[in-house]
Amino acid sequence: MANDSGNYQVVIPEIELRQRIVSLGRQISEDFKGRSILCVGVLENGFLFAADLVRAITCDVSCQFVMPYVHEIHEGNVTTKQIFYAPEIDVQGRHILICEGILSTGQTTEFLRRNFQARGAASVSVCSLLDRESDRRVDLQSTYWGFRVGPQQLAGFGLGAPALERNLPFIFAAPDMRA
Repeated sequence: MANDSGNYQVVIPEIELRQRIVSLGRQISEDFKGRSILCVGVLENGFLFAADLVRAITCDVSCQFVMPYVHEIHEGNVTTKQIFYAPEIDVQGRHILICEGILSTGQTTEFLRRNFQARGAASVSVCSLLDRESDRRVDLQSTYWGFRVGPQQLAGFGLGAPALERNLPFIFAAPDMRA
């Protein structure tokens, strides 16, 4: 699809995305100067952001991706969630940067953060392109974030339901999106 944004309600244009990602890369590079980072991109929404962010980081950085799976268990009126992810990543002694396209409830990200810490990561930071703090269900803050967003459904730049325009270079409002 062309870069034409004419048929979309653009929320964050391509130039703003690029500028903010470069700025985040500079900030992360300065904060981790002299250390190696393992960027853990969370699929599916984080893949384009992680790729661009890794290119903007100037210190030693490697990248891996994880795909979380959330399984809900219903017992009477109580619903609990089990979170699994693949593949398993060696985090022992490493500085981990969890990279999310959008951070909403924070439940999966908090699970990953705690899991990496318990398995011996030297540090765990969270970087989200979009941060929807109003949806947070756990006490978790992004260490680095690109843009604060409200409750509207968003797509483009790696975000969205599988059939929506994840390949677009901007983020747009997608009121009829089905995740």
